[in-house]
Amino acid sequence: MGDTALEAVLRRDRAVVMAALVVIAVLAWAYVLWLATDMVMPGSALPDSGGGDMAGMDMSNMDGSNMGMGGMDMGAAVAPGIRAWALADFAFTFTMWAVMMVGMMTPSVAPMLLLYAGVGRKARADGRPIASTGWFFAGYLAVWVVFSLVATGAQWLLARLALLDPSMATGSAVLGGLVLIAAGLYQWTPMKGVCLRQCQAPIAFLAGHGGFRSAPLGALRLGIDHGAYCLGCCWALMALLFVGGVMNVLWIAGIAILVLLEKTVPTGQLIPRVSGALMAGIGTWIVFQAF
Repeated sequence: MGDTALEAVLRRDRAVVMAALVVIAVLAWAYVLWLATDMVMPGSALPDSGGGDMAGMDMSNMDGSNMGMGGMDMGAAVAPGIRAWALADFAFTFTMWAVMMVGMMTPSVAPMLLLYAGVGRKARADGRPIASTGWFFAGYLAVWVVFSLVATGAQWLLARLALLDPSMATGSAVLGGLVLIAAGLYQWTPMKGVCLRQCQAPIAFLAGHGGFRSAPLGALRLGIDHGAYCLGCCWALMALLFVGGVMNVLWIAGIAILVLLEKTVPTGQLIPRVSGALMAGIGTWIVFQAF
């Protein structure tokens, strides 16, 4: 195969991977938008769908906020109700987090996946095939699925402590401010810097981890390793979802854009440090305003 033909094949493979990533991200974001617009959110009044059935999922009991219209229901006071989550509540919330993480993180891992796909095609043409891109991507997503389980547990705990408002954001200004300060300070830590450098330089990551793998399980492990660095880079930013609202679409999009810029714009540590200083400053202001 000539060089021109090979380059054409590589471009085609990268185009296929990019198209698949776009579809995955679009579907994930469509699910998040549906949840944010069509679902009955905690603390909101239930819509009248005829016959008294819910038109969406009532999560008011999940976060301990069963208050409608400022705590009044047709002029009668409604006491807050708190109950333990059922298995379906936990499964629903876990699914929400997992799909949201796919939507937020897929764009930022795209450069790594495109590199993998291109090298994989060339390796097959040279008679030295490597495991498919899908195995690497599956390992990467597995890390964020585990994180989603932890985030679901954190949401359950905050709900049990009655610290979430109807938008699934913390109702405590002090707690919200402290989370902002912690996330801002983490942006300046050496761990953040180490993890971010691994995410910003896919070739350097591969060189430091033994290169591509021929066995599927090896590629899966490589994807897990890359996902672990990504988690180390972004977990504090994900905690900010409890500040602005887990179902606040603009807040979700803002965090996703910040993650993408940190990993793809060649500014080194500038973006995380500027954003970290802003977070810490705003969080400090919020805490002082609360007293």
